[in-house]
Amino acid sequence: MPEGDDLPADERVRRSVSALIGNALFALLLLGVLGAWGSLGFFELAPGQGAIVLRLGAFRTTVLEQGLHWHWPPPLERHEMVRVAEVQTLSFGGAPADAAAPAPGAARPAAVQTRDNNIVHVSFAVQYAVKDAFLARYRMGDPEAALRNAAEAAIREVVGRHDIDEVLSTGRAVIAPETQTTLQAILDGYGTGLLISGVELQELQPPPEVQAAFDDVTAAQQDKSRSVNQAEAHRNEVLPRARGEAAEIAESAAAYRETSVALAAGGAGRFEALLAEYRKAPEVTRKRLYLETLEQVLPGVEKLIVEPGTAQLLPYLPLPRARAGAEPGAPR
Repeated sequence: MPEGDDLPADERVRRSVSALIGNALFALLLLGVLGAWGSLGFFELAPGQGAIVLRLGAFRTTVLEQGLHWHWPPPLERHEMVRVAEVQTLSFGGAPADAAAPAPGAARPAAVQTRDNNIVHVSFAVQYAVKDAFLARYRMGDPEAALRNAAEAAIREVVGRHDIDEVLSTGRAVIAPETQTTLQAILDGYGTGLLISGVELQELQPPPEVQAAFDDVTAAQQDKSRSVNQAEAHRNEVLPRARGEAAEIAESAAAYRETSVALAAGGAGRFEALLAEYRKAPEVTRKRLYLETLEQVLPGVEKLIVEPGTAQLLPYLPLPRARAGAEPGAPR
């Protein structure tokens, strides 16, 4: 006979209920423990944050979407938060080379050699963000230090390709994008997981010992530019006026040519017409030409008419001249 079969019925029911209650309490306790353990796997991402999920220490995935997420609770999986969208700035330069050592995190001096073996002090800033959260967190022990070294190497390489005159005058617009491209290539080669969003040149200055000489050179270049601009303005003023005068002279000459040709053609035509009439009646035509010539000549000549058969000697009294020389209002 099984043990407990000889117990009363009410005792068997009491023991069954106690066992059921114990099993239910154990199940609830187990569910509570599992729920508390599972809640350790929840995490929330704010805007600009990312999470690296590791499974038993090995990389599993990177979560970038903001909101509530879950992974297997520790020790199976764990996560580490990384700032992925925040643009950070790292500054370089801004102090002379012989100054005291800067404080930790302050801008370090950057004295760079140019292609023509001159020294220029460079001050610039680098804006960067996290491109790959896993590489930025685990590939490099100190990503900021790696970025500093790479940025200094990039600016030295880029400035070393240019002469100091180019660097101090027109090179500013070229050095910044070249530095950004070179720096990004260096960081990608290191596998830092950083993205360079911009390089801003803040100051490009020669050493203080030769600053006055470079100021004189800059002033001379400005004078040269001003003289060139004045010469260009004078040329732009004189050339159009000269071209206009030349065009006016050419047009006047063309008009004079056309007028002369037309007058010559008209004279030739008139002569040919007279020649035709002369051939028809030479005497009449000759007489008419003679009279027309006299009509053109005599109005401007003082005339004296003598009748035939008069005295051989005629007194000459220049009355017209006397009248012309008389005073106004005198009796004539």
